[in-house]
Amino acid sequence: MKKTSRPKKRVSVRLAIIGTGGMANQHAKKFKEIAGCELVAAADVDPLRVQDFCAKHGIPKAYTDLSLLLKTEQVDAVSIVTPDVFHAPLSIQCLKAGKHVLCEKPLALNYEDAHKMVLAARKSGVMHMVNFSYRDWPCIQAVAELVKKGVLGDLRHVEASYYQSWLSSKVWGDWRSSSGWLWRLSKKHGSHGVLGDVGVHIVDFATFPAGPLAAVLCRLKTFAKAPRNRVGEYVLDANDSAVMLVEYQNGALGTIQTTRWASGHANRLYLKIAGTLGAVEIDSERSTTGYRLCAGPDLDKAQWQSMEAPATPDNYARFIRAIQTGRAEPPDFVRGAEVQKVLDACLESDAKGAWVKV
Repeated sequence: MKKTSRPKKRVSVRLAIIGTGGMANQHAKKFKEIAGCELVAAADVDPLRVQDFCAKHGIPKAYTDLSLLLKTEQVDAVSIVTPDVFHAPLSIQCLKAGKHVLCEKPLALNYEDAHKMVLAARKSGVMHMVNFSYRDWPCIQAVAELVKKGVLGDLRHVEASYYQSWLSSKVWGDWRSSSGWLWRLSKKHGSHGVLGDVGVHIVDFATFPAGPLAAVLCRLKTFAKAPRNRVGEYVLDANDSAVMLVEYQNGALGTIQTTRWASGHANRLYLKIAGTLGAVEIDSERSTTGYRLCAGPDLDKAQWQSMEAPATPDNYARFIRAIQTGRAEPPDFVRGAEVQKVLDACLESDAKGAWVKV
């Protein structure tokens, strides 16, 4: 009888979480759900916060010094969930130590630093990913596949928006009394405003399926929000609305916009891609697994069909799978740097009041 080889058992991945603020709780929850992933340590500059975090999630070791963690713990991978300004230096430190790295978005504060991260990742030879979390939605994966297969024909127009309302409402609490929100409004505290915080998501959302941008014309605005535009140590000078006119490398034109003043929308992503053979639409307030399609016999009647997309692994699962299989998974640091290049072009365009090539 012919012998059949059993599949190799996937190795267990020992992981540490770096930065234990609000978003880190999502990372801990997701990684704990993955078979073959073990949370062994966490690090944060705030000793009380990291201790509370470890106790909450059953993580055995708490550190306030990343260098000590990397030297002491036998970790295979790290998940970096710090404020944006620390993404580049901490990622590079971990890459040099030979650790696989999942980094929160945006990858860095500018393209120059993001490119350094790409070079460090390539030199290390380990797995690297950026957490564009809306890649987890089945709808965006399905739409990207439709465009790739040519179902929409040649692309002509793209409309994308990301709306939040926590500046005009208390849908997520009162931002005036929470450092977790206030730092996002302050350049001094490492924020590039709504452009860097969630604009990075909608740029990825709009270009992942439709292709890279060639040029951008951007207008950023910071509205008055408090007396002297200040709350305690936080000067509220980071942008809170961004509007972009964009041209894609494939010739399509479009708009990409984001704001924290969209009253009535807690967290809405919208995308419409129109081509010569049809159009597709995603509205996250309607569904994150479904989308609408107008193509084929429906095109001449301007009728839309509701479609459902198959389930897809999230970034956390893809990261662990990449480590276990040795096969890279998107979105990687190269993609993070590409998106950062667009954000840099937006900042330059706003300063110049002119179109900027990406």
